[in-house]
Amino acid sequence: MCGIFGCVVDGEQAAPLIHSALKRLEYRGYDSVGEATVYDGQLYIKKDSGKIDQVHERLNLDDMIGSTGIGHTRWATHGAPSKENAHPHTDCKNKIAVVHNGIIENFLKLRSDLEKRGHVFKSRTDTEVIPHLIEEQLAKDSNFVKAVMKAVQKLKGSFAIVVISAYEPDKIICARRESPLVIGVGNNSCYCASDIPAFLPLTDKALFLEEDEMAVLTLSGTKIFDLKTGASRRRLSTSITWTPEMAEKSGYPHFMLKEIHEQPLALRNALRIQELYYELMTATLDKAKRVFLVACGTSYHACVAASYMFSQLANLEVQPVVASEFVEQYGGIVDNSSLVIAISQSGETADTLTAIRFAKQKGATILSITNVMGSTITRLSSVYIGQNSGPEKGVAATKTFTAQLMVLAKLAINLAKKRKALGTTKLSSTERKLGDMPSIIKQILDTQEEKIKYLAKKYRDEHSFCFLGRGVNAATALEGRLKLLEISYVPCLAYPAGESKHGFIAVVKERYPVVFSAPRDQTHSKIIGNIMEMKARGAEILALVEKDEEDIKKLADEYIEIPPGIPAILTPIAYVVPLQLFAYYSAVERGYDPDRPRNLAKSVTVE
Repeated sequence: MCGIFGCVVDGEQAAPLIHSALKRLEYRGYDSVGEATVYDGQLYIKKDSGKIDQVHERLNLDDMIGSTGIGHTRWATHGAPSKENAHPHTDCKNKIAVVHNGIIENFLKLRSDLEKRGHVFKSRTDTEVIPHLIEEQLAKDSNFVKAVMKAVQKLKGSFAIVVISAYEPDKIICARRESPLVIGVGNNSCYCASDIPAFLPLTDKALFLEEDEMAVLTLSGTKIFDLKTGASRRRLSTSITWTPEMAEKSGYPHFMLKEIHEQPLALRNALRIQELYYELMTATLDKAKRVFLVACGTSYHACVAASYMFSQLANLEVQPVVASEFVEQYGGIVDNSSLVIAISQSGETADTLTAIRFAKQKGATILSITNVMGSTITRLSSVYIGQNSGPEKGVAATKTFTAQLMVLAKLAINLAKKRKALGTTKLSSTERKLGDMPSIIKQILDTQEEKIKYLAKKYRDEHSFCFLGRGVNAATALEGRLKLLEISYVPCLAYPAGESKHGFIAVVKERYPVVFSAPRDQTHSKIIGNIMEMKARGAEILALVEKDEEDIKKLADEYIEIPPGIPAILTPIAYVVPLQLFAYYSAVERGYDPDRPRNLAKSVTVE
């Protein structure tokens, strides 16, 4: 997500080093930039929305005194891109500056309490509560390190935090939970960053902070503490042998693989969205007479899955529509009783924007889910939710798709609660399992990746595949097909499995690969029937099944195991992950670059 850099150096100005380091973090994606240095008891801050070069041209980011400083490139989650929302953020006295990557879940409560005690806030970000919490602690105890530790202990959520203070200008304090933070050890210098490329030209010695650890950086060295107990910890430095390109990808060969592996964190962050936004959307949805889910590509597949979620959980009929077809297909019936939920990773997808502008002109209410705060789609919406996935560099959507599914599932669950559409026990169980999805995805990645590499090699020379699934997993089949198609260039088919005998079965022949998403749900017996139909005609069966599933394993030629116990309506979130990996490794096996599929762009901004 955001890019962070901090440094304590001897005998030179920090600002130019910060500027250069932030440039090396541009690959992470961002919408605003800022720096802070400290000198002679005073903070110096320059920040604004826009790209680094644009902000530098306006403000001259190098012209700041002080040998200690921090910098930040922001990917907006709370508050649109603006100068006020850009980091660093400060306390009331302008003596403490903080940069932050992550999401503070309890910031609304913390902010309310702080405002009641007289604190004045300048931004709409969650981050700004941190310097004010530290300010309060310093008023009780002048020990800077203890003040930061006690303030951070009050935070819930994910964070990588870096703090400087005008009171102690030779020191940087940083802390992390879930969000990455690494320390660089130089000669008469110390650095911290969200990613190794930031300091790689300055030193190849790194210390990796673990979960719930805090570090104090000075010219004399680095001290590491347990955030919860305050106990000191020893850590040996590691020599970094990565090239700058490898470092940008955290050692992964491609951004796509890196982002597939980022899904557990992306899903945890999706779960941290403030309940207020769900409540606003739920209240609007509950009153709607006609609801459309509008999107393109992968986001459309999220809409297909969501149509099952809303129907089965909340008894709400919704219509998923490809955005480019919306006006022609439904334009005549859209009116002021209609509601459109638009989904777009970039918030700038041209066909989606055309559809919602048309609907808005007809009086429809517009809600949206996007990954980019301040994008056009947010400005056209009455209520929007930021899915908190962080930047996605790979053209093929992975973590943004599963995060969209998480947000939509949570929205359907909230609506079901409001409508009392399901029994309390079943609803609570489904919501609890939604919270388990990040760890389930991690388990899949940890246990199935080697098997999927083998399958990509086995099927490297195949010229076509078909993906089949029943119920909500018809959407999984569609997305699995799209991933393989767009980065491996293999012609693929996808069907609801019950439709496979209407046309597709005519092309099935010996060893034709058919991929089944086959959870043990209400469709289980029917999917077995579909597998047997394909098997009888010589098809090669690759099945995604629960770990303890034996019936389908006996029928399949190959299988990938998924942890059991996932509620049927949530299974696409888990079952799509092996298909993402299969597409990735298939592309690599065939000699293609998964990050740069031909003829495709990350955000389709033309109709």
